[in-house]
Amino acid sequence: MRHGKKFNHLGRTASHRKAMLSNMASSLILHKRINTTVAKAKALRTYIEPLLTKSKEDTTHNRRIVFSYLQNKEAVTELFRTVAPKISSRNGGYARIIKTGFRLGDAADTALIELVDFNELYTSKDTVKKTTRRSRRTTTKKVDQVVDKAPSENEETKNDDSSSEGKEVQ
Repeated sequence: MRHGKKFNHLGRTASHRKAMLSNMASSLILHKRINTTVAKAKALRTYIEPLLTKSKEDTTHNRRIVFSYLQNKEAVTELFRTVAPKISSRNGGYARIIKTGFRLGDAADTALIELVDFNELYTSKDTVKKTTRRSRRTTTKKVDQVVDKAPSENEETKNDDSSSEGKEVQ
């Protein structure tokens, strides 16, 4: 029975599972997104999110702890130099799992797991929405100012146009 056992063993021995999750975590940090099965993606998310939280504070102790999990010097460097500053304002939920269908060979349910702050498609939509709201507010103020100034300018141009039209008619 599996009473109280909370993590998925993924059909592997403990050493194989540890090595696989370490390699997958290193690949996720280096490439920012990877394709895998849904079960492995869920296991990887629980494996990597505490490491991402530790990377927010760049100390020697945290680097050593993260290295003990990842066993990859380049991944640790990438994590602390580029990933940590981007996720510093986020309180959790650093990884996103997107289901992508079934694998052709064995019909396994596949997924794309990615770091949330590194997907430009989702982040650009948020900034566009914010800027459009702000621009509406600022343009209404500018339009009011332009409308106040515009009648006097338009009247002068109308007078000039009418006088020129009158000359042409005569």
